[in-house]
Amino acid sequence: MPITKSSFVWTSVILLLIGFVALIGIVGTSFWLVQRSGTFFDEVVEARDARVAAIALRSAMQDMETGQRGYLLTGDDKYLEPYSKARDTVMADYEELRKLLLPYPKAVDAMERMGAAVRDKVAELEQTIALRRDGKTDEALDIVRTDRGKQAMDESRQVLDAIVAAADRRSEAGVTDQRQNAQALRLVTILGGLVILLVVGGAVVMALRYTGELLAARGELEVLNRQLEERVAERTQDLMRANEEIQRFAYIVTHDLRAPLVNIMGFTSELDQTMKVIQAYVLADEKPLGAAEIHDARVAAKEDLPEAIGFIRSSTRKMDGLINAILKISREGQRQLKPERIVLSDILGGAANAVHHQVAETGGEVRIDAGIPPIVTDRLSLEQVVGNLLDNAVKYRAPERPAIIDIRARPEGLRRVRIDVKDNGRGINPEDHQRVFDLFRRSGTQDQPGEGIGLAHVRTLVRNLGGEISLRSEPGAGTTFSIVLPADLNDVKRSAAS
Repeated sequence: MPITKSSFVWTSVILLLIGFVALIGIVGTSFWLVQRSGTFFDEVVEARDARVAAIALRSAMQDMETGQRGYLLTGDDKYLEPYSKARDTVMADYEELRKLLLPYPKAVDAMERMGAAVRDKVAELEQTIALRRDGKTDEALDIVRTDRGKQAMDESRQVLDAIVAAADRRSEAGVTDQRQNAQALRLVTILGGLVILLVVGGAVVMALRYTGELLAARGELEVLNRQLEERVAERTQDLMRANEEIQRFAYIVTHDLRAPLVNIMGFTSELDQTMKVIQAYVLADEKPLGAAEIHDARVAAKEDLPEAIGFIRSSTRKMDGLINAILKISREGQRQLKPERIVLSDILGGAANAVHHQVAETGGEVRIDAGIPPIVTDRLSLEQVVGNLLDNAVKYRAPERPAIIDIRARPEGLRRVRIDVKDNGRGINPEDHQRVFDLFRRSGTQDQPGEGIGLAHVRTLVRNLGGEISLRSEPGAGTTFSIVLPADLNDVKRSAAS
């Protein structure tokens, strides 16, 4: 059954709405799961800190008691070495543990009782040692036989054992929560990605079928041209306009939306790797961890997770803008340019963020120099132009060296600006410098996927903005695309109207 224009448009709109909803669901759910993961991580860290502090305090008290017993039995000062070391740290260990447990009201009373017991035990130890040092061994032993020190030690040990047990339970629960959270994040990412891929695939199939039918109709018109030249001419004009519309639509779906989707999937994978680093830290249980492992886990929680979320948000905003533009084109047939005041550094920085992950994987960087006054132009068109050029710079980079992209903006003559996008990629042959701007024409070895419509679309967008685009390139040395635009798009629109 042939696809009508209205059914194509509505089917495409429905597919895009489904994809938009799926994307929002992925981003929202991922953000929520990451927030939960951070909460679980903080709780486990608190539990581990409390456990370590409790064990340190218990060990210090046991060392003091061991040193006391040895000294009371032998009178040899060497037995006081563990006592002296522990005596210097025991109260500090207690204060550290008390501070860690302050957020838990149920632990406050127990800590106060244990504090009194610790101080009582320390006092008993100091008193007996002082008596033994003065030669009053019997008096010292009498104090020990009162079991005063034993009662204080037993009460302290009971509280400390309870703290350690509670910390172990919290750590085990945290590990379970982290594992379930990671599984949920992985499932949401996979399912959401499949939905988006199905939507994009469906839109591409619809576009190809519709384009195929248009090409078939063109063939029929060419046959009828021998008898009905005037009628065929009218239909040809309609067909050309329809073909241009579907080509523009297919370009946006298959090219513009692909780059941010790749970034989202890439940073979702990075989130999964970050979760593995955190899990390695959390699942260590009783095993001691190296400083490097602890550092990696903390960096993952404090830096890698927020960075990945930031880049996912950046790509999501880009996709949201493109989807809204597609919906408007579908309703109105042609998007009207909307001149607005734009800070070029913001536009260029946003485009650079969209490809940051891919460039960083090569060991390269994107450098921006855009210290010029704001201009007035159409934001979405300019974003698409710069985004396409950066995507091509990454796509056609030289594999033997890191990708370096320089973006520079400067004034050009009277009320015009020039934007240069320079890369160190594989370059373009001189005979192809103009050819690459033609529709469906590509340059060099065809080892990358693509239909040859990117630069043709860029040139159309630049001309709609009242500008021109050119390039300078040398094979093996990179390419520089130069865009010259009016500083105020309103001047161009007024000139066209007059």
